[in-house]
Amino acid sequence: MNVKQYLDATYLKTASQAGLSEAENLVVVKEAIAEAIAESFKLIMIRPEYVALAKELITKANSALLIGTVIDFPEGKSNLETKIKEANEAIENGADDLDFVCNYEAFKNGDTTLVKEEILIGTQIGLAHNKTVKWIIEVAALSDKEIIQLSALIKNVVMSNFKEENYSAVFVKSSTGFFKKKDNLPNGATIPAIIMMLENASPLPVKAAGGVRSYDEAIEMIRLGVKRIGTSAAKAIANGENTSNQY
Repeated sequence: MNVKQYLDATYLKTASQAGLSEAENLVVVKEAIAEAIAESFKLIMIRPEYVALAKELITKANSALLIGTVIDFPEGKSNLETKIKEANEAIENGADDLDFVCNYEAFKNGDTTLVKEEILIGTQIGLAHNKTVKWIIEVAALSDKEIIQLSALIKNVVMSNFKEENYSAVFVKSSTGFFKKKDNLPNGATIPAIIMMLENASPLPVKAAGGVRSYDEAIEMIRLGVKRIGTSAAKAIANGENTSNQY
């Protein structure tokens, strides 16, 4: 199994989060892009402000590496207009994958109309430009029942509004990797959460993100049925090493 083709190599820290200057953080971003190119990973997942840079470096290297970026990251609380603006800018800059943070707080508060609208419009924008769209539901912020319900809601919106040929390009994704949970409990993909997502999002594909820290864990996720894995330790995982990276 070529695990590298499941891995979305990820670097989403701001300079302040990384404890670096803007210039130092830019160096890290460039290194992450270069590593993803050299290792032939599926995709490099970076913040929107670096998409144009990634496009330039990947084109120069004549690489097939895809570019993913996050929309309304990491809380997903912005209004629909903000999400649309960010998505359109990412598309213009050359992104291949748009990973929207679903407004999971609105969902938890019962505003399913708002959530359905953003899923519909965001997915329309992505598919209209032949992009892959992923909806991050932030499993660590949800109860088991809410994971099941939100996965099913996304599935139902997509199945009700788009053709079957588009289903494979719309993912339900577990986590941002940045949600803070009390007592240092898992804040990303867990086996139980992924199983619930797989069972309730199907036929949409699932992306496991946050907390996959070893080759064995990655293989277990793939065997469960996930189609993509987001990790900031893609090289270590591909080399069969364990890592303590949190996202």
